[in-house]
Amino acid sequence: QVQLVESGGGLVQAGGSLRLSCAASERTFSSYAMGWFRQAPGKERVFVATISYSGGSTYYADSVKGRFTISRDNAKNTMYLQMNTLKPEDTAVYYCAARNGGRYSSDIDEYAYWGQGTQVTVSS
Repeated sequence: QVQLVESGGGLVQAGGSLRLSCAASERTFSSYAMGWFRQAPGKERVFVATISYSGGSTYYADSVKGRFTISRDNAKNTMYLQMNTLKPEDTAVYYCAARNGGRYSSDIDEYAYWGQGTQVTVSS
């Protein structure tokens, strides 16, 4: 069972940037498709971005397309989310998740393993 730990959250002004990291415990990290999700206060957890096992395919929510970039380094068992041009509405707890199988997915129900989350706060 893979364990995931997010880091890199914090407080940033609107227009700023942050890079989130998700470190995985297993050497089989490269066999999992991965995703980022976020949950704002009082709202459901929603999809942000996903990446295939090899990193060759990615997919984004419309709300972050062109501003966020998902990537992974399988040699380091780590996934990243580069977030640029941040907006106050990006404020949320960000979670990384792993999906059995290599194909990426935006469906939250397809992810079996979750990190504890990292807070991102964007001030206006």
